[in-house]
Amino acid sequence: MFTGIVEELGSVISRQGPKLRLGATTVLDDVEMGASIAVNGTCLTVVAWGDGWWEADVVDETYDRTCLGALQPGDRVNLERPVRLADRLGGHLVQGHVDAVGTIITPAPDLRIAMPADLLRYVVEKGSITIDGTSLTVAAVHDDGFSVAIIPHTADVTTLGFKGPGDPVNLELDVIAKYVESLLEGHRS
Repeated sequence: MFTGIVEELGSVISRQGPKLRLGATTVLDDVEMGASIAVNGTCLTVVAWGDGWWEADVVDETYDRTCLGALQPGDRVNLERPVRLADRLGGHLVQGHVDAVGTIITPAPDLRIAMPADLLRYVVEKGSITIDGTSLTVAAVHDDGFSVAIIPHTADVTTLGFKGPGDPVNLELDVIAKYVESLLEGHRS
């Protein structure tokens, strides 16, 4: 479980088959084999690390359902370690399970994202959404997606300040809304 508060702006070192090597420092402070680290909002497992880098095995399912497959050496990535039960929850509950890939229509600071229409029912004004692992508040819902306001600090310390129109982003929708819908559907049948 994550909070959507990005701890570090890392970078892609290499991608060879399932091995994704990332440059980082902060998220390696207490790393151990099998630890989880969110990369652009996608929960990955640490399988190797060294001074200033770590590796994850990324399966085809993950590459197919996220925009991690488009990453190239040198690309910046948002990194976050899992929340500890004693930590403050500064963002919102984030699982690290990407629901869809959206597309940037308008860049920060008035970030507008297009997304699959069948998932728009989970997006509500003033509700939480995760974009590339960053916890944000929905400013407006549109027919084809939604908008969020990006403050200068967030633009500086996440990938969202560096991306432009046409760039893909990972989206994780509010897990509580998905559970409520599932429970209500079960009750109806």
